[in-house]
Amino acid sequence: QVQLVESGGGLVQAGGSLSLSCVASGEIYSINSMGWYRQAPGKQRELVASITGGDVTNYADSVKGRSTISRDNAKNTVYLQMNRLKVEDTAVYYCTAVAIPMNPMVPQEIWGQGTQVTVSS
Repeated sequence: QVQLVESGGGLVQAGGSLSLSCVASGEIYSINSMGWYRQAPGKQRELVASITGGDVTNYADSVKGRSTISRDNAKNTVYLQMNRLKVEDTAVYYCTAVAIPMNPMVPQEIWGQGTQVTVSS
């Protein structure tokens, strides 16, 4: 079974920076796309950024230019660097991946448990 564990959330002042990490563990054959979503109180979960196996990236307009998603395939890890944080970035951030486990070798969409990011004014 493949699992995702996020880290790096916390409290930061507006204008500051934060780096999130997400490690995939388990018996993994391969990982295709990886990404970050967020959900603020009372709002729907939304895409923040994603990265394909070929390192093609996609960003929400709200974070474009302020955030960078990257991955280390050797470590089964995806990162999200967020700069010039705004109060409206406050949310629970979830890591997601489309992974193929060793058994069964069927692509599965996996979600982490989430990490809280709070930006204070």
